[in-house]
Amino acid sequence: MREEIEERIRTLEEKGVVIIDPRQTYIGPEVDLDRIYSGSVLYPGSRLTGPRTLVGSRAQIGTEGPGIIHNSIIGAHGEVGSGFLSDATLLPRAKAGANSHYRAGTLLEEYASTAHCVGLKQSILMYSVTLGSLINFCDVLISGGRSRKEHTEVGSGFIHFNFTPWGKNGDKATPSLVGNVTEGVFLDQQRIFLGGQSGMVGPSTVGFGAMTVAGQVIRHDVPGSTMHAESVRNMDRNWASSDVVFPEKRFRQIYDKNAEFLAQLYALREWYLQVRLERSRVQKDSELELVLKGAVETIETCMKERLDRYNSLAAEWSQPSIGEAVLEGAGGCRPMDIFTDWKPELEYDQWIREMDRPQVQMLREWIETVAEDFRGILRNHTKK
Repeated sequence: MREEIEERIRTLEEKGVVIIDPRQTYIGPEVDLDRIYSGSVLYPGSRLTGPRTLVGSRAQIGTEGPGIIHNSIIGAHGEVGSGFLSDATLLPRAKAGANSHYRAGTLLEEYASTAHCVGLKQSILMYSVTLGSLINFCDVLISGGRSRKEHTEVGSGFIHFNFTPWGKNGDKATPSLVGNVTEGVFLDQQRIFLGGQSGMVGPSTVGFGAMTVAGQVIRHDVPGSTMHAESVRNMDRNWASSDVVFPEKRFRQIYDKNAEFLAQLYALREWYLQVRLERSRVQKDSELELVLKGAVETIETCMKERLDRYNSLAAEWSQPSIGEAVLEGAGGCRPMDIFTDWKPELEYDQWIREMDRPQVQMLREWIETVAEDFRGILRNHTKK
């Protein structure tokens, strides 16, 4: 077995992969060596497993300690300090800090980053979003900001509470939107700041430009351009999860939050399929194309998770479910018809910022139409 490992390592070294200490590096037999690109660096303690795994050119694994990459995609110039990544996707120049723990449904876009000891699952950090240390995010999409300096940030010691104990088994129909997709993709919205040593009870929404004060638990939606603080009243009362009855109004609110989260995920998927992937083909960047296809897979994983979690809750409380056919989505115009110049020489963020106003406006109308069409499909597929 050791000879087989050494042979795979030699093959990678011959193609230009930098392996600091081959004796402390493991490459699983199922790993497609063509997906480990020249110029990438594997530090001691690196372990690559899973057929989906991809390490892009000049990406670095294990810069701060052992790094385990399982069925995960690390784009060009991406970095994993240390930790365990399973079924996650990092776009070019994204960074996972030391002791990261990323699970299925995790997507970091360009320049998004997390500091040490961050756990992510079924969560999407859009362009340049930054998370501090000691954070646990499950079932969150977060966007906002205009540049690498003016970016959305979450302070250290933050938790998104994604489990509700009501009913026989509780539920996770609790996704939270911090910013959104349909406006956030254009990199022209105000940044959001979530103060540290805090928590947020899902499902919640936070608008662009909002700032939440450190040291609280956010239990209500936060409008845009608002400074928000709240406290919890003291309470002792008899309680049993089986005695809880969901008011119709409360369930409708949960449905609306889940439906909107799904609509935003669908809009993001179409943005990747019809805009980002089209541009990567114009750029003739096959490596980037593979990474973006991986991002689409991750978004679709998030969509299925949301549907499953909502329907599980709906079944327990005899409420309307959402048919799985909704995941097939709706068609729409092809943005490719809009563009005459994809400016392939520019980085993605530069290209977005340099679009002329008519093109931006057409794209805004297109992506909002995509989301609205999907909302309509949701309504048609929601039934007893």
